[in-house]
Amino acid sequence: MPPVHTGAPVIPGASTPSSPAPQPHSPGRPGYRRMSLALFAAGLATFALLYSTQALLPAISAGFGVTAGQASWTVSAATGALALFVLPLSALSERFGRTRMMTWSMVIAVGVGLLVPLAPNLEWLIVLRAVQGAAIAGIPASAMAYLAEEVKPKALVAAIGLFVAGNSIGGMSGRIVTGWAAQLWGWRAGLLTVGLMALVCAVAFLVLLPRARFFRPASLNPRAVGRTVAGHLRDPLLLRLYGIGALFMTVFGAVYTVIGYRLVDEPFSLGQGVVGSVFLVYLVGTVSSAAAGRLVARAGRRGALYLAVTTTALGLLLSLSDSLAAILAGLVLITAGFFAGHAVASAAVSRTAKRGRAQASALYQSAYYLGSSAGGTLGALAYHSSGWAATVGIALLAVVGVAGITLYGSHAARTARLVGSGAVPAAVVRPLR
Repeated sequence: MPPVHTGAPVIPGASTPSSPAPQPHSPGRPGYRRMSLALFAAGLATFALLYSTQALLPAISAGFGVTAGQASWTVSAATGALALFVLPLSALSERFGRTRMMTWSMVIAVGVGLLVPLAPNLEWLIVLRAVQGAAIAGIPASAMAYLAEEVKPKALVAAIGLFVAGNSIGGMSGRIVTGWAAQLWGWRAGLLTVGLMALVCAVAFLVLLPRARFFRPASLNPRAVGRTVAGHLRDPLLLRLYGIGALFMTVFGAVYTVIGYRLVDEPFSLGQGVVGSVFLVYLVGTVSSAAAGRLVARAGRRGALYLAVTTTALGLLLSLSDSLAAILAGLVLITAGFFAGHAVASAAVSRTAKRGRAQASALYQSAYYLGSSAGGTLGALAYHSSGWAATVGIALLAVVGVAGITLYGSHAARTARLVGSGAVPAAVVRPLR
């Protein structure tokens, strides 16, 4: 009987029936380093492409003569399409392989990225961005499932943290590059530059990614997929994690969709290149997401989430100041809190799901990017209507929601300890630890 293909080429020296069984990747081993670099490149390209228009929204508004709310759809269309397509593409990855799904998604997303600068009007720009978001949808959930299958459990949070760190670097570099390119040559040149940067990342990803060794194809039977998804949606812990991801991303989407408008307006009147450089604060997200594993080891998952909530809320309140230094400090805190919370929640999803990991991660990504779409659109509408304070108000409501969900999880854990083993169904009170 021929071997099952995993969506990646066979590497000489790979395990055979007579050779030792392959071991999961762990820190310090060459395979782990290659895998980390490959997924770091994938994460960088994903966020650079997905949010490529965000720093350019004031320039796009001026170029097409549209409002902040209308221009924000160039971001929301991409994140919304990702949210809609991530689940069906994750189901395909269960059948055809994580590496194959990530590869095709990367190729299509980069190809569309090179066409985006040619959009003749806002409508076409939104359509192309939606297609790009749909293509990108094959990367995040497949990457999370790939890591859950290929990495030792104790190293999983750190590995996912590095992937999320690539997201933050991509988000930062994409916005800085587009900002300065737009200031020098126009917003279309900015988008082209990001597309070329993503092309380089895609090549690195294809060259470096190790083949999947523990993937086992699953059925594409819609009923089987539906049962898996329904099982995840009945899991109270997973539902809480999905809510946390959505609400954290609502904060992030609102803040970073609108901050460019605030900084180009009075009293700051910053240039497009300087506004793009503000996204250097993403480096803080790189550090906080990569450090999420150590934070969980010290404070537990709920403790890490409480810290992320507090940090994000303080940043939002600080950003209300009319001092540019205070606004930048607020962005630092918001970014650190968001990326830490996202890394902790997404890793918890991968560890909680015992089967159908791609679907579990896909549901998280759907909630996450729906939160981004909602935050970006609502944040822009609030700013257009009532200014930055209204945008911060929406973000603070989302932060309160994260705190409430985390508190509920803490209460469920305490109840489980008090009532005793078996007195309450485990799925109802399963703690985040």
